[in-house]
Amino acid sequence: MLCETKRLSSLHQGDSAIIESFSDDRVKQQLLEMGCLPGEKVTIDRFAPLGCPMAIQVNGYTLGLRTEEAASILVKPLQ
Repeated sequence: MLCETKRLSSLHQGDSAIIESFSDDRVKQQLLEMGCLPGEKVTIDRFAPLGCPMAIQVNGYTLGLRTEEAASILVKPLQ
């Protein structure tokens, strides 16, 4: 079941979501090149001890993102 759109940075470890869009055009191209494509499932793998960076699973691999980058990814959480 899909919920309302949230920022990827607001999810918790183990949560999964579907990428919807991006809120920051400055990092959009970089995120697209790293495999963060609309429609892809993303799972929060873990956080660094202070919360930044975070590791996510997307497109079959682990990707490290800063909190600011994750905040620009708009997702629909899976429940």
